[in-house]
Amino acid sequence: MIRRLLVANRGEIARRVFRTCRELGVETVALYSDADADAPHVAEAGLAVRLSGVKPAGTYLAIDRVIEACRVSGADAVHPGYGFLSENAAFARAVLDAGLTWVGPPPDAIAAMGSKTGAKRLMAEAGVPVLPTLDPAAPGEFPVLVKASAGGGGRGMRVVRDPADLARQVESARREAEAAFGDGGVFVEPLLERARHVEVQVLADGHGTVWALGERECSVQRRHQKVVEECPSPAVTPELRARLADAAVRAARAIGYTGAGTVEFLVAGERVAFLEVNTRLQVEHPVTELVYGVDLVRLQLEVAEGARLPEAPPEPRGHAVEARLYAEDLAYLPQSGVLHRFEVTGVVRVDAGVESGSVVSPHYDPMLAKIVGYGATRGEAVRKLASALRGARLHGVTTNRDMLLQILKNPAFERGDTHTGFLDEHPPVPPPPPGAREALAAALAMARAGRDRAPVLRSLPSGWRNVRSQPRTARFEETEATYDPLPPGTAVVAVSPLPAVRTGSDGGAYRVVLETDGVRRAFEVCWYGDGKVYADGPEGAAVLTPVPRLPEPVEHVAPGSLLAPMPGSVLRVEVEPGDRVAKGAPILVLEAMKMEHAVTAPAAGVVATVHVEKGRQVDAGAVLAVIRESDDDGAGAQRP
Repeated sequence: MIRRLLVANRGEIARRVFRTCRELGVETVALYSDADADAPHVAEAGLAVRLSGVKPAGTYLAIDRVIEACRVSGADAVHPGYGFLSENAAFARAVLDAGLTWVGPPPDAIAAMGSKTGAKRLMAEAGVPVLPTLDPAAPGEFPVLVKASAGGGGRGMRVVRDPADLARQVESARREAEAAFGDGGVFVEPLLERARHVEVQVLADGHGTVWALGERECSVQRRHQKVVEECPSPAVTPELRARLADAAVRAARAIGYTGAGTVEFLVAGERVAFLEVNTRLQVEHPVTELVYGVDLVRLQLEVAEGARLPEAPPEPRGHAVEARLYAEDLAYLPQSGVLHRFEVTGVVRVDAGVESGSVVSPHYDPMLAKIVGYGATRGEAVRKLASALRGARLHGVTTNRDMLLQILKNPAFERGDTHTGFLDEHPPVPPPPPGAREALAAALAMARAGRDRAPVLRSLPSGWRNVRSQPRTARFEETEATYDPLPPGTAVVAVSPLPAVRTGSDGGAYRVVLETDGVRRAFEVCWYGDGKVYADGPEGAAVLTPVPRLPEPVEHVAPGSLLAPMPGSVLRVEVEPGDRVAKGAPILVLEAMKMEHAVTAPAAGVVATVHVEKGRQVDAGAVLAVIRESDDDGAGAQRP
């Protein structure tokens, strides 16, 4: 029996495993880097072991340090979560060699699937349909997909349509794969466009029983990473479902699999092609749990203890849809900073790695939480999920909430007409500017806060004067709101503090109730001293930027300055001062949250200055380089 379990991971998945451990009475051990010292998963564990440093290579990916953490904490078992070392056969062997229980498949099974090229050969021998592997130097056809041989999650994956771009993208994929998985191997295969990404959850014990727990539709992706997943797929027929389940069971038996895992496929019409086996728990496992009424983590632990599975899995019921909430903007650039408020209500399941006050670090994946709607029908599940997203209180860090809501109400998504290029066909668009009601609620809350903080004469209304010559107006960068006199047909029902919301000495939190044309609407208005006001109402959320009456002097940025779009470290500098560059030429590459981001020249010109060097950590908005534009088109430039 497992007595004390160490989770060799962080964030949401660590908390998820701890939740099941508490239900089973299993003691828990957390790991944390210096960046995660105050993270929720650390506070929730019975014991926690520090891994000094912040970069994954020296902390969560350091096998010897994780094994030592097991020793000093007295853990007798290890759950790897997902990502990091979860699909590392050497780590699994090290755990077993240390006399510990490994909550995962045998190391040989992990090794067999650790190389996607080797996995494809093995699957073909087992009768599982596969795509051909192409020569990375001369694939012979385009478009192609460059993929990392190790790991998953879209890391080290590139779509290449232009043969001239192939070598650069292969090298970029190698670097990203090395940074994410410690293995820079890549391979190339044909790109099946408009194909669906469909995966089958498998669970196997050590006594020969293998379950196929239905399929998950994971086609809505950005940067080759899943954003919205559901179970079952709305487009899989019973006949295709049976074929997928049979192929998944064949794959599991071919490698002697035990525990929870996922067999992923591309589906184009009736054509099925094997993608990979994820020898771990998947991020999207909650949709399967809700539909099949199981706890996959509990089953993982029981299988690791030697238990037998029943001969047949439970029958599915209903439909579940999951949305991944990321700290990123509409360009999919990761964001970091303080998440002042994180509250999700509604009839949904929330698996989160953060809470109000958490700091979102630039060192790790930007996923904040998974929000899952479940219902008797797909429509009910989607409606619950959309309602929870609309009503969530998400203050401080920019998130992809608006994009998720756009996906859920897209007619193509409602029809179940999705594929891996869905977001290319339906790219997210900026939300409309804040409405008049949200701006009015914000103005009234800030005016009330001014009176509450006044040292004298608090009973006088804010902005009171003997002779009123102008209406009282609050100005925001996005809009403005006149609140004295109020707009016609509008009345203020209440403006009252929200004492349960912590905002700090420079912030405020108020509930504002407005009545317009006989309809009452309640708003929660909060600010935290970060220059933003957050107004959450019945129609959604708005972020406003107050315009100061006496603005502070600001530093002007030189024309042609290239600013860091996100915090990160400089991975590579491609130019030197004096170089001529064409429009779109790479200037440097930033790395943040395990992703590479190329900063390119916005126009043809000459590199005037370069302000950074390789390895430097930069903040969002930092000046990276300055390019003087030229009149030519960059022809003859030294850096094409």
